[in-house]
Amino acid sequence: MTQNAVRATLRDDRREPAPDEDDGGDAPASAADGGHRPRRGRRLLKWSAAVLALLITGSAAAGYLYYRQLNANIKKAPLNLGDSKVAEPTPNAAGQTPLNILLIGSDARDTEENQRLGGARETFGSAPLADVQMLVHLSADRTNMSVISMPRDTLVEIPKCTDPDDGTVHPASDGRTMTNRSLGHGGPGCTVATWQELTGIHIDHFVMVDFAGVVSMADAIGGVPVCVDANIHSRDGQGHGSGLKMKKGTHPVRGEQALQWLRTRYGFEDGSDLARAKAQHMYMNSMVRMLRENATLSNPNKLRRLAEKATEAITVDPGLNSVKKLYDLSNELRKVEPKRITMTTMPNRYVGARVEPTEDAERLFRLVREDIALDGGDEGKKTGRTQDPAPDDPAAADAEIAVLVQNGTRTDTLGSVRGRAGAVAELLARKGFDKAIADPTASLSEKTTLVRYPSADLEGDARAVAESLGIEPGSVRRSTDVSGVTLVVGADWREGTTYEAPEEDNGIPESAEVLNGADDEACMKVNPAFTW
Repeated sequence: MTQNAVRATLRDDRREPAPDEDDGGDAPASAADGGHRPRRGRRLLKWSAAVLALLITGSAAAGYLYYRQLNANIKKAPLNLGDSKVAEPTPNAAGQTPLNILLIGSDARDTEENQRLGGARETFGSAPLADVQMLVHLSADRTNMSVISMPRDTLVEIPKCTDPDDGTVHPASDGRTMTNRSLGHGGPGCTVATWQELTGIHIDHFVMVDFAGVVSMADAIGGVPVCVDANIHSRDGQGHGSGLKMKKGTHPVRGEQALQWLRTRYGFEDGSDLARAKAQHMYMNSMVRMLRENATLSNPNKLRRLAEKATEAITVDPGLNSVKKLYDLSNELRKVEPKRITMTTMPNRYVGARVEPTEDAERLFRLVREDIALDGGDEGKKTGRTQDPAPDDPAAADAEIAVLVQNGTRTDTLGSVRGRAGAVAELLARKGFDKAIADPTASLSEKTTLVRYPSADLEGDARAVAESLGIEPGSVRRSTDVSGVTLVVGADWREGTTYEAPEEDNGIPESAEVLNGADDEACMKVNPAFTW
């Protein structure tokens, strides 16, 4: 059977099969897998190549049966369990649209193998945590790729999600909670919904992997080169750490050692989840380069093993529920050269022992929403903005819309402008919003002026308020922090009666911890307390 014939078999098939690290606390475990996934995009590419090679080794009939077996290995789950909608991006002039894939690393301890690899025996059978979350953005023209990692302990609002298996309704979180808990609210579809609520980015697909999957696939690939600037042993006196032990320099990691690398927090830099994200980015970039060079995938047996392990390890949404669909996706991902791949970590600041997104995070999300390359390669090129769909519930008459106006003009160097909320409330009243009132108690700090609303039935009202003042649609956001339509007058509107949106900065924030996909000299800094 020729390779062309194999490809034809895949194209012609129209059948759709039925549907911490042990730091003693939440294990980030699948950090590993999550890591694979972004470049897992790359891996999807090689998985499909593996499938092709396997089919070539046998007869057409045997190949087709094997193809069906691989399809049956793939687990499926709904894409989005939330209620809110995020518009699909507007096609560019060539009719192309970007592709957004959420890669999730699950710390599930639901099997003996996952339990052995994950440790923390007391958590066996408990709700899994999405301890690795990475959004892969493939540009509409397929010339560049951006990846955003979100630290597992980021405080977010998890929306209401309904478990597709037993119908359990998980109400929206009461305030902010760690983002990794979203997976336990019905599955990966709730993690997708959480990301969409936070970022406003439409997510097309997800791919999720667990502990055992990371180990088996890393083994099948043959190892991924990584670097440390000193000897490291990730283990402290209390037994915390991934157990990673490695000498200074560059070494290929595979199997359990690959999982240890991707889960290591104790021993890298300051021991934070942010340092762990850097190590994951390094691993994925290295894996992408290795796979592109076909360094270990020329052996049919290795290809067969990789195809089997990969399909057994993943859970995907219905849009990726076959080998053919994964193959098609891999072809899209392989169009991007490593030098046009940009790895980032969501800009954040500490809130106690946790972190929260900063203003720079919203800037990063906007660049992705507008399909602007993070490596600066799109400079001078026209980019399209995402167009929001019409709200389900249209706006009420202006005079009937209740608006609470809050003063958010305070900055790090300037105090709040006295009476600013009252002045803008009066402006709204003159424009026909008779129920606009000022909040006399709020003294907030917002870089830009925002309109917030709590539920879908008030989205139309919020948009009407924004339009009357000339506020960009992107500054109208759903939030459970408010009980009605709320206008926060930001530091960009400290005076005057005409709002002028600030000129947008399309450069990537320095706080995003950028790593380019072609950087083969990156090396993790080892904490002196964990060297030997």
